[in-house]
Amino acid sequence: MTTTAAKGSVGTAHTRVEGRDKVTGAARYAAEIPFAELAHGWLVLSTVARGRVRALDTEPVLAMPGVLTVLHHHNAPRIDSDYIGLLGVPPDPSVALFQHDRVVHMGWPVALVVAETSEQAREAAEALVVHYDQEPHDVAFSAERQTDGYPVDGHAPGVMEKGDLEAQLASSAVVVDAEYTTPEEHHNPMEPHAATALWEGGRLEVVDSNQGTSWVAGELANLFSLDPASVRVRSEHVGGGFGSKGVRSHQVAAVMAATVLQRPVRVVMTRRQMFSLAGYRSPTAQRVRLGADADGRLRALEHQSLNMTSSVHEFVEPSAAASRAMYDADAHHTASRIVRLDVPTPTWMRAPGEAPGSFALESAFDELAERCGIDPIELRLRNEPAVGPVSGLPFSSRNLIACFREGARRFGWAERDPRPGVRRDGRWLLGTGTAAASFPAGAMPSTAAVTAEADGTFTVGINAADIGTGARTALTLVAADALGVPTDRVRVRIGDSDLGPAMIAGGSTGTRSWAWAVTAAAEELRQSLAPGADIPPEGITVRSNTAEAIGALAQKERHSFGAQFSEVAVDPATGEVRVRRMLGIFAAGRIVNPLTARNQLVGGMIWGVSMALHEEAVRDRATGGLYGADLAGYHVAAHADIPHIEADWVDDPDPDDPVGIKGIGEIGIVGAAAAVANAVWHATGVRHRHLPIRPDRVLMAGGDA
Repeated sequence: MTTTAAKGSVGTAHTRVEGRDKVTGAARYAAEIPFAELAHGWLVLSTVARGRVRALDTEPVLAMPGVLTVLHHHNAPRIDSDYIGLLGVPPDPSVALFQHDRVVHMGWPVALVVAETSEQAREAAEALVVHYDQEPHDVAFSAERQTDGYPVDGHAPGVMEKGDLEAQLASSAVVVDAEYTTPEEHHNPMEPHAATALWEGGRLEVVDSNQGTSWVAGELANLFSLDPASVRVRSEHVGGGFGSKGVRSHQVAAVMAATVLQRPVRVVMTRRQMFSLAGYRSPTAQRVRLGADADGRLRALEHQSLNMTSSVHEFVEPSAAASRAMYDADAHHTASRIVRLDVPTPTWMRAPGEAPGSFALESAFDELAERCGIDPIELRLRNEPAVGPVSGLPFSSRNLIACFREGARRFGWAERDPRPGVRRDGRWLLGTGTAAASFPAGAMPSTAAVTAEADGTFTVGINAADIGTGARTALTLVAADALGVPTDRVRVRIGDSDLGPAMIAGGSTGTRSWAWAVTAAAEELRQSLAPGADIPPEGITVRSNTAEAIGALAQKERHSFGAQFSEVAVDPATGEVRVRRMLGIFAAGRIVNPLTARNQLVGGMIWGVSMALHEEAVRDRATGGLYGADLAGYHVAAHADIPHIEADWVDDPDPDDPVGIKGIGEIGIVGAAAAVANAVWHATGVRHRHLPIRPDRVLMAGGDA
């Protein structure tokens, strides 16, 4: 076989390799794959927020047509949740289904009804009467709960401090001290959560929609005390995840039912159930204090954040961590705290920590610029750090200034009148705003296999997850370049735990981690193939494991950066806010596929508009549940709300990565809400510190909102 260097595929726009299958319906998602003798499970959720299940009236339900079983805490298989999982923490007790009679939040799973059809299962589940001993509950989250909160280390340290904060604030010429809040927000990917479990040849097989099959397989093996080699999880196509598609109750329920009935069982969450069972972004209450010299140089930066979590599991939204890599200050204090309430456990949601944290920090920076009389971009440039502001580590690369300069040029920032409330278009007040963005760029160990086939093609096997980002296509381009062949000679297999361990699709580390492993295996295979050598029928395979290479990386601050720009129009008579245009310029490593990369960045920016103006889940303090737990009551930005959005990037390859990748999945949302909020201030002269910026808040804001 001969491999000749092809034109570089990485960096060229390429349509999705599975695109035709998706638009024609040939690509099947987790709830669409047929199985013989398939049964259907329907979860029954609690209607109280705290208490105990006293009794379940199962006999009438078992007599209903098609009903096969009702699983609950009296008869469900026993499972083991006393272990440390893949992410270094014990599992959320919410996945340990039906192990006791306690109810810890509204929407807690109390039973699973399994029937021959989905319709029969739903009807029976809705007919099941559950009796509760109800107890008083507390779901009231607010900034006043600070005294109930305590710091927690999540995927970032809970508290980091440098310097004498109070002394630096006291000696500052200008001080900003403000509180910012963000509401509870929900993922709502297009494809609901779905899993089918079956026993096949002594192995448990789960066909699922998730962000990492190795992750789910490992957790299921632990929960059910199984040999990891006896569990296989497949997840070929995933219709969105955004942090929500990890290990959830529906997978555990499906495995329980399949074990009891010894036949395949499918459990699909409804849209309403996803509001209780799929995780969400906790509301946050954040306090930012900035102290600066008259020329705008920071002397003090404090960022305190509080979020709620469930009464049974600690999950921290590390919003304060967003400040740790952004700006230098003599005193730098950040802390992320939690308060336990009778609510479902929050989880990772696109740019966890950075999305709400950047709203507070970048809004406060805009306030500081106003008080100092300095242009907001100039203020950020004056506080650009040479090394990590807290860690003291060097940056692998930091091209934030280049993002701002290019963005300012293209957005027309130089023509901006800094005075608020002076620009009009008929009845509309116009304003422009900007904000910085940052998100960590990590890499995690992964394995990959690349096979030279006898027909001259190559098969790449890596347990990646394509959750809509275009990962298959990106890895095809990476493999083609490493092998020196055209992309049509490369086939990529993903989404199967039998392919070996690999990083999950999360933290903007997926493509970087997978591409590293694919490159290592492909380059070794290419070097081992003699020109014109015959390939045996079974092919020649090379496997890689990047654990050693990634472990040898020098400690550095590794981040993607960006500059967000927004123009808004505000109708002072109705309170309506319209975003007229947005521009994001990013420094996010080497861009593998400009086509799908731009989709990711624009998608994140759209979510930022939605975060700024629309999204807000509200809890009923009387019941503990959500008002309008559906896409009618939970508002997201629609087509009419989204203007022309442009996303682009500056050259920013990571010198420590074999392909030069950083990560783009989450940087697009970071700073976007702050850019919109800052533009609303510029339009109206009123500062909105509480999201979303609803029309009623605009109308009621006689002063700062």
